[in-house]
Amino acid sequence: MRLLEGAVDHGGSLGRARALFPNAVPPFVDLSTGINPHSYPLFDLPATSLWRLPEAARGRELIEIAANTYGAPSAGNVVAAPGTQILLPRVASLVRPGKAMVLGPTYAEHARAAAIAGHEVVEVADFAALVDADLAIIVNPNNPDGRIIERDRLLMLADGLRAKGGLLVVDEAFMDVGPREHSLAGDVAQGGIIVLRSFGKFFGLAGLRLGFALADAPTAERLDMQFGPWAVAGPALEYGIRALADLDWQDAMRASLADEVVRVDALFGRFGVRVAGGTMLFRYLSLPDAGGLFSALGESGILLRHFSDRPNALRAGLPANEEEWRRLESALAEWASRREDRSKGSKQ
Repeated sequence: MRLLEGAVDHGGSLGRARALFPNAVPPFVDLSTGINPHSYPLFDLPATSLWRLPEAARGRELIEIAANTYGAPSAGNVVAAPGTQILLPRVASLVRPGKAMVLGPTYAEHARAAAIAGHEVVEVADFAALVDADLAIIVNPNNPDGRIIERDRLLMLADGLRAKGGLLVVDEAFMDVGPREHSLAGDVAQGGIIVLRSFGKFFGLAGLRLGFALADAPTAERLDMQFGPWAVAGPALEYGIRALADLDWQDAMRASLADEVVRVDALFGRFGVRVAGGTMLFRYLSLPDAGGLFSALGESGILLRHFSDRPNALRAGLPANEEEWRRLESALAEWASRREDRSKGSKQ
């Protein structure tokens, strides 16, 4: 295990990409995030969603639809917020400061949020170690490698934590494209469990800033009171209501993403890059020269996600269109050709 400290680096920053690769061919193909490149269809918003404060009735409608879509026991178990990011320190504050354990390696903001809430934060690689936590945090499916922890194991952990006044937080940001039978959304009423769900990733609308916390009713009410009225902006309410209720679109998108994952795995495999995990929104790549591939693709205007603490790993999202697929294939071919030339030169 290791103590966590220092600044957090994230994917998705085109400003940082331009600074790293000032001579890259524009525009950047941003494959550094796990956000769906095929967003929910845009539609004309009612002008009142911008002119007026959000109506309480629309907020209730949103959480009712979210409860149904995510499988929560009831709308009383759902809190809507302007993105899950803002929920993290509030959720971590639900238990008094103690030992927070994060199952890693994973999304670094959980550790930062727990530290803000006053916890001593430790990242552990062993699931069994989480029994010693006051606050246990798991991302499921995990970002960036797609690791899954089975529901039965999570419930056993939650039972142990609950018995001593602890809390299990499960971030299900990618469960929309994960094995939903392992979601704890339907189990939150028993207490001691918080499930986080992100709207923007699967629906490809991260800029709307919409997310949800699922919890037992008293805890949900406690969280909701921290936000007060109008926590979710009018446009986010409208998109959330329509998209979460559109189950046909969701099913069709999952099928389409499954096909694209097969395609992207085959493309990387063709050039000797091993896909070691991931979800239908991102792939986890493993190779000795991960830094070289990151730089080569960056110089071609294609941004992957690299990790300072994992020099042999990269994460790649999905191209948005055929032009981006073509650019990715071309850049990989050029990188592989240069690698082969260097290999031949070293043998002469």
